[in-house]
Amino acid sequence: MSRLVHLNGPPGIGKSTLSARYADRTPGVLNLDVDAVHRLVGGWQDDENRTWDIVWPLVRAMAATHLAGGRDVVLPQYLARLSEITAFEDLAREHGASFLEVVLLDDRAASIERFERRADEDDDPWVRHHHRLVRSRGGPVLLGTMYDDLLELVHLRPDAVVVPSAAGAVEETYELLAEVLGGQARR
Repeated sequence: MSRLVHLNGPPGIGKSTLSARYADRTPGVLNLDVDAVHRLVGGWQDDENRTWDIVWPLVRAMAATHLAGGRDVVLPQYLARLSEITAFEDLAREHGASFLEVVLLDDRAASIERFERRADEDDDPWVRHHHRLVRSRGGPVLLGTMYDDLLELVHLRPDAVVVPSAAGAVEETYELLAEVLGGQARR
């Protein structure tokens, strides 16, 4: 049975890094990094272009196609609305797949600091764009709210598995993730 793994967590916690590692070590898995898909749509830098309106249908179609082909999908994406998560859970079931929700967490202050530090360390236009957006919408206050919203969601999702993610501990976090995924992720 194929599986859709939703890898959730605050911005900058390591979702994309770990999902790329998982896909590299697990042949046939689709690393459905929404940010990577979004960068494929022209005009993503300008909110006025409303590119998210086309990105989400693309992501759902890609997940559906891959799951229907009997292959696993890992979706590294911060989602804190119950309806967003249940939509992906429903999509998995519609295609005969299971759904696994994994939430990467560090403590609140460390999560905020990790996101802010990333702006200084990463020269990627996508990363810089998101840091500008976060700063314009409240910076650390917004990140704290996002963290709190995620914790509230975790309480509503008793089957969600929380994996601790400490700064700089990529391999250690990956090992914990691999255990949650049932050893199917090659170490």
